[in-house]
Amino acid sequence: MRSIAQSATRLWQNAERSRALLPIMIGICLACIGSAMLTTAVSLHLGKPGISPQVVQIVLTAYPVGFLIGCLVTRPAVAQYGHERTFVAIVVVALLAASGFVFTDFLPSWICFRLLGGLAMASLFVVCESWINLYAEHHNRGAMFSIYMLTTAIAVLLGQVLVAMVGPQSPHLFPVAAATVLLALISKFAGGRWPALPATDPEHASSARPVKRLGPLALFRLAPVTVVAIFQGGITNMNIFVLTPIYGTQIGLSAATTVGLVTTISIAGMLAQTPVGWLSDRFERRIILLVQGILSVTLCAAIAWLGNFSVPLLFVLFFLYGATALTVYPVAMAFGASQLHSRHMVGASGTLLLLYSIGNVATPGISAGLMEHMGAPAMFLLLGGGAVLVTIAACYNLLRRPVTLAAMPALEEQA
Repeated sequence: MRSIAQSATRLWQNAERSRALLPIMIGICLACIGSAMLTTAVSLHLGKPGISPQVVQIVLTAYPVGFLIGCLVTRPAVAQYGHERTFVAIVVVALLAASGFVFTDFLPSWICFRLLGGLAMASLFVVCESWINLYAEHHNRGAMFSIYMLTTAIAVLLGQVLVAMVGPQSPHLFPVAAATVLLALISKFAGGRWPALPATDPEHASSARPVKRLGPLALFRLAPVTVVAIFQGGITNMNIFVLTPIYGTQIGLSAATTVGLVTTISIAGMLAQTPVGWLSDRFERRIILLVQGILSVTLCAAIAWLGNFSVPLLFVLFFLYGATALTVYPVAMAFGASQLHSRHMVGASGTLLLLYSIGNVATPGISAGLMEHMGAPAMFLLLGGGAVLVTIAACYNLLRRPVTLAAMPALEEQA
């Protein structure tokens, strides 16, 4: 009877904590919808004749550059003003950046708007992910992170739906996107205050030594599989969505079929978030990452070798790959957070998002070059190679001696 009562209590607490995420998820969802709309609207505008390719490249590059900057500057803001105030300030920056597109079509100014937009989205992610990691407990962190990932995935999809509803060539695309970001700001005040975070460990709350950002090397010593898996998540998410249309064209698929592949992998990732998050709260997360790595390698090899034989089989393989590879990120983040002291959450979130964005920015060119010289299946050579690294890192993380709490000061010195 006691175990049943404890289980019921835990379920009720998990439900309460999940409901507490609602105002945060609404805000991040609306902001992501606006950002997704802006990304598509800017790309459509830059595709018009008469615009210099150099200007197009600079405008498109401004967003990932801003994203990298946002990963670096958010930690001091959160340390100074807290998560909620920083969230509000960042949404205001995102609103100003989105509104700029409404009032001017002067392309050099768009570089600044996209830079601010990328900075704002990275900062929102750092704030939300670090807050969730601080608010969650070990037994529900995976589930909460899966809700967050599902929310952002749905937001990107809704952004594209709104673009279609408003009209790809409509002059109202930018105002609607800005209005959506404004709703994100309004929802913060309408939803009330965020739930209080757990009290900080007194041992660390009383420490006068400033908390440094944990760098990639220090994080690798603490949780190797998290660092490798987050970087691989950046590689996967960017390459699979940017290069799948090229892959489909090169193997002779129609445009509609290629779009279907992208949609399939998106839906697979969304559907798998909740069950994988549930599993990660009940089983060893390092083992789940090991299984995900092995399955990703197998599926990459299967797509590369069998993709040309049957279109239905290709859809099945893409669905399975999306359900596996697109759920690595939340499991890796949940495991990494379980290894950290609360005072390191914000800095670690920024560092991990920085690694993720580097994987986003650095590898599509490599994949495109491999596809040009070795054929379309070479896209999965890079993706499979990254999955191999995740598998090796998970094995290493399982077999090595855990880093003890006494080693944390030494890790901070490496930061």
